[in-house]
Amino acid sequence: MSTPTLTLPGGTWSLGDTTVSRFGYGAMQLAGPWVVGPPKDHDAALAVLRDAVASGITHIDTAETYGPRVVNELIREALHPYAESLIIATKAGGRRDAQGGWPSARKPDELRAQIDDNLETLAVDSLDLVHLRLGDANGPVPEDLTEAFETLVDLQRQGVIRHLGVSNATVDQVAQAQSIAPIVSVQNMYNLANRLDDNLIDRLATEGIAYIPFFPLGGFSPLQSTALSAVATRLGSSPMSIALAWLLQRSPNILLIPGTASRQHLRENIAGAALELSDEDLRELEAIDA
Repeated sequence: MSTPTLTLPGGTWSLGDTTVSRFGYGAMQLAGPWVVGPPKDHDAALAVLRDAVASGITHIDTAETYGPRVVNELIREALHPYAESLIIATKAGGRRDAQGGWPSARKPDELRAQIDDNLETLAVDSLDLVHLRLGDANGPVPEDLTEAFETLVDLQRQGVIRHLGVSNATVDQVAQAQSIAPIVSVQNMYNLANRLDDNLIDRLATEGIAYIPFFPLGGFSPLQSTALSAVATRLGSSPMSIALAWLLQRSPNILLIPGTASRQHLRENIAGAALELSDEDLRELEAIDA
């Protein structure tokens, strides 16, 4: 499977020692409903992954908890052996329970088991990038991350992890992680209506550290959604496209990982994120947060 060659919007960014496309791909939606079980269409899931790489995407976000195991195994089936230019970022710090919940699992033995699971399902000897997933399903939680992060640092020294990052983290937790070992990325919730990390993004940009927002449309109230839709209508585009384009223009260290299980939607996301927003557009959009 292949897709017509597209110019990815946003250019590139360096994740540690590897340059990646700022427009990436989030693989969570490839699993079944509620991110549990296999996809409805196995071949279509493989095709989306292959199209993502064929389009020039070199950053794929996943987690062993998606499925669980299902998404990692799809990535392996579709893309292994992996291109040297491809970064597969995963997460550790949580698990799935029998009810489909996402309880935390950050004790040293739990983290080591999760890393082993990721190595097995992705069929690699070393993981490109591991984010320590903090907090809970409701968001970041102020808590000490020393033991958990040092466990991942130890695994990095052993050679089974190349680069480290944090996810769902407070500003203080980001600083605490940096005091223990270098990180290359922070993955937090951020969008036009949830901009608590504005100052963090700017600081990370000066330090050469990537910021990877999830839920680019999450948290909008009807009024805020109406404002976003007004800009999208004026530009003849969709709210998702406007939100992605705004993120790319917000800061050069922002990496996008929009997810989809559709080849057509993948192409639409790429085209939409390439929109050039005017100063007037930006002022109107940024008033959403205010």
